[in-house]
Amino acid sequence: MLTVLFLWTVTLAHCALAGRVCPKPREVPFATIDVDKRLYDIGEEITYACDPGYSHHSGSRKYTCPWSGKWPINTMRCIPKKCPYLEPMRNGIVHGIDLNYQSLIRFSCEPGYILYGTDTSQCMADGQWSGKLPECQPVTCPPPSLPEFGVISHKKLSPGNESVFQDIIRFECLPSFALFGNETATCMANGNWSDIPECRYVQCPYPTGIENGFVNFQVRRTYHYMESVDYGCQPRYVLDGPRESRCEKTGSWSIKPTCKAPCKIPIKKATVLYNGKKIKVQDDLKEGIQHAETIFFFCKNKEKKCGYTIPTQCINGQFTVPSCFQEIGLFQSIWKTDPSELTPCDA
Repeated sequence: MLTVLFLWTVTLAHCALAGRVCPKPREVPFATIDVDKRLYDIGEEITYACDPGYSHHSGSRKYTCPWSGKWPINTMRCIPKKCPYLEPMRNGIVHGIDLNYQSLIRFSCEPGYILYGTDTSQCMADGQWSGKLPECQPVTCPPPSLPEFGVISHKKLSPGNESVFQDIIRFECLPSFALFGNETATCMANGNWSDIPECRYVQCPYPTGIENGFVNFQVRRTYHYMESVDYGCQPRYVLDGPRESRCEKTGSWSIKPTCKAPCKIPIKKATVLYNGKKIKVQDDLKEGIQHAETIFFFCKNKEKKCGYTIPTQCINGQFTVPSCFQEIGLFQSIWKTDPSELTPCDA
């Protein structure tokens, strides 16, 4: 009797379980199931796998169909793979900040540079960017035109015979020719050179002399650009300005110097301070002083009965004696003391 009851219970249980199955499990975004069908038996296991380009982030990957016929709560999550961050592009720009799978970035170059390679790249399923990354290479300029009667020298940013963006050339002209325009030209972003100068033949007329002066080693001929002559002055005259005058690109001479005249001292007798020493005008300055030189006259402070000095400078033959100075005659010197002998007022 007990055996019959046990078999009956087992049969009922088997029939109850035989009627239970699990339905198709919920879909997980960007993932697939290893066994994909409509119904699953009790105890049957399934495994999720992330699609190419995605990685397992959280939740269980394996689930078993329970006796209740209801799948456990599924927390499985797949997220896109990320491609590595790209270093700044030399002389170029990377457009796009999304590094996720299937994202697209674009490349461009700064002005003066040309893109060599693909202008886009995509983040692939293996987490790497597609293709070889491009490069930005400088624009090249053709050989520059050489001005007639001119020569050039290069300042190159890179080795080789080609001239590239921002390369500089410097121009010079042959002797007797002057350069008109910029001394340099630059390889520009559009592949052309900036303005090229020209060399023109320049000559200057025979140089004229200067008053109270002369031209050293003067040769009566036509002078060419950048040639120069040297000036000098007659005795006791002082050269004021540049000693040398040069033939300029305008066909004229640069500024010539002048000869400044000396000054006579318009008094007969006095003690003065000259070059830091006391000297007598009547003995040591009979010829006067030269242009720009200074002498100091001694004057008397009558209230304090002391002496002080007033400077006077020779300006191109013009000389003015200070009003405070009084010349002492021969007989006055018997009872008057020369101001140069008085105690200095600032002593």
